[in-house]
Amino acid sequence: MGHSNISVFVPHIGCPHMCAFCNQRTITGTEKIPHADDVKRICTQAMNEVKDVSQTEIAFFGGSFTAVPREYMLELLGAAQEFIGNDKFKGIRISTRPDYISTEILDILRDNHVTAIELGAQSMSDVVLKANERGHTVQDVENAAKLIKSYGCFDLGLQMMIGLYKSNRETELETWSKIAALSPKTVRIYPVVILNGTRLGELYKSGEYKPMDFDEVVKICSYLLTEADKLGIDVIKLGLHASEVVEEQMAGQPEVIRDMVKSINTSLKEGKLVPDVPIGLQALFRSSVQPYMISWYTYNPQEIIKKLKVPVLILQGDKDMQVSVKDAELLKQAQPSADYHLIGNMNHLMKTCDTMDQQRQMATYTDPALPLHKDVLILIEKFVSKP
Repeated sequence: MGHSNISVFVPHIGCPHMCAFCNQRTITGTEKIPHADDVKRICTQAMNEVKDVSQTEIAFFGGSFTAVPREYMLELLGAAQEFIGNDKFKGIRISTRPDYISTEILDILRDNHVTAIELGAQSMSDVVLKANERGHTVQDVENAAKLIKSYGCFDLGLQMMIGLYKSNRETELETWSKIAALSPKTVRIYPVVILNGTRLGELYKSGEYKPMDFDEVVKICSYLLTEADKLGIDVIKLGLHASEVVEEQMAGQPEVIRDMVKSINTSLKEGKLVPDVPIGLQALFRSSVQPYMISWYTYNPQEIIKKLKVPVLILQGDKDMQVSVKDAELLKQAQPSADYHLIGNMNHLMKTCDTMDQQRQMATYTDPALPLHKDVLILIEKFVSKP
């Protein structure tokens, strides 16, 4: 059984910085701030649902856990204690800033059964960190990482964000080299997502920031995944979570719609059904599909496909409006031995479609007489006929 987390999102109420890519202060105004009762409720529910609690950690995510007010941090840690130990969860995982790590903080975390600490390094280039207003330096990351490892009781995790403002292939490889030198147990690699209401969003709209070319991002991710495997570093996330994909697909919608989607997603990620869904969102979040989405959100396709020891076939259409070519490329990176085929003019239903126009796409969804794309059966036959 692989490792899993019981996630509790802690908004950035203690973060002293507004990074160029972050809109957490906006989120904090609408996101429910969890307290002790919430932690206990989430953990109690998870105890009855998780198959292997011994490989599961209670995870306080949000990026600045040790920067929140001390009493609040202790409240959350205290609420989790009764769920850790024999026949209970393995321990606690947190994510935080590298400039909010000290011996005082680490003593508190150690005494409260924290087993893993993830640092949001994002980049190991001071030029990139400054341009994105991170508020810390490369030296801060290195100092914090070494101090964490010196305790001998924490798993060190480092997070890297690809495609930040002022970054390029050279700075990304420099970041990886310095991260690898710190010998973390785990890494998370995220693509930059441009959000409205952020400085990065403003830079993008003005033309000053141009996102890194997609093919370049794929090449870098592929290289990092290979190098991490060589070094025995566990890549526990590469790309976006399923819920983030749903929210990303809503990027062009009005803010009020995006906020509703985010609120519903938060409940589903916590395993809670949402009884009152606005009429306009029923197609996406209707009651019959919510149990599926709760289940879906617990999986990371790259982690699962990476573990497969059987032949794998990946068929991706270049006119798929639901699963992007980028997602298929990430699967191929995670399982390099897989047979991967990008099929021209094929949509999500594996039917022939030569456009991304939504209305014309939907016409293929509702036409049962439309056959599969001609290449699908040919490629499947070749795959299953291999010796």
